[in-house]
Amino acid sequence: MPLSADILLLACYEMGHQPLSLAWPAAVLRQAGHTVTPVDLSVTALPRKTATQARFVAIAAPMHTALRLGVRAAEDVRALNPTAHICFYGLYAWLNADYLLSTVADSVISGEYEEPLVALANHLKESGHPDSPDSDPVAIPGVSTRAGRARPHMSRLSLPVPDRAGLPDLSHYARYLENERYALSGYVESSRGCLHNCRHCPIVPVYGGRFFVVPFETVMADIHQQVAAGAEHITFGDPDFLNGPGHAMKLARALHAAHPNLTFDFTTKVEHIIQHRALMPELRALGAGFIVSAFESVSDEVLRRLQKGHTPADMDLALEILD
Repeated sequence: MPLSADILLLACYEMGHQPLSLAWPAAVLRQAGHTVTPVDLSVTALPRKTATQARFVAIAAPMHTALRLGVRAAEDVRALNPTAHICFYGLYAWLNADYLLSTVADSVISGEYEEPLVALANHLKESGHPDSPDSDPVAIPGVSTRAGRARPHMSRLSLPVPDRAGLPDLSHYARYLENERYALSGYVESSRGCLHNCRHCPIVPVYGGRFFVVPFETVMADIHQQVAAGAEHITFGDPDFLNGPGHAMKLARALHAAHPNLTFDFTTKVEHIIQHRALMPELRALGAGFIVSAFESVSDEVLRRLQKGHTPADMDLALEILD
């Protein structure tokens, strides 16, 4: 019996941001004609009726905390709906595929996961469970099941504007505090993956030093829709915003031109702060309020082993530049 197209997307933890890990899959799945219910479990309780009726439940696992909470959510879904197909997607899904597939998951997807999610949803709608005798799970690129493992999906996607319909509004999420004033904060990503191979990072085993730029128009459209929803600050959640400095500066300039009072923050490596120190005054003038950077250690030996690409002295220099 073919499965229904109804899909429940679950996110569990994205550091206080409205989850892009729901908005992008929702956009591509809806474009493909599927009915999607996105639920952020960090804000909303599991909708028991929806979980009971959904035939395909996909759980985002972009980080370790999300994975642990996602396993609990999957157990709850399985108790309510034993026949649902449960898929985990994201960085930590692939890193923990053996564990997930031996416990709560029917499938695992990682890398540029939207395309495999659509392919899997189409497959389930047309032919049933991918582990059924008349189905070859390995034939779905990027989808791992108990019957076979697939590599992370690394094809460049033509990503649509994230579809945030049905998500809790921005008032439920982190706010930006400046001069004793709190501002609603939005979240975008202008690139995925990373050029670097730091040995502590979960991105490296999946992307292997590759990164993909999200089209300028897509990022700006997502910024515009979040500003319309009340955002006065934007977090660029790229693993490293300055992996593509030209793309980053084009976005920062366009953001400021369109919304002069909008502030933003981004993440980048210590070595990029030094390498692109000439850009820092302009980024500040365009609205950058702060930068996130992973120092990891003040030991030269630890930093060398982690292949961080900087030294403790570099950290001091980076702080001087930003100060």
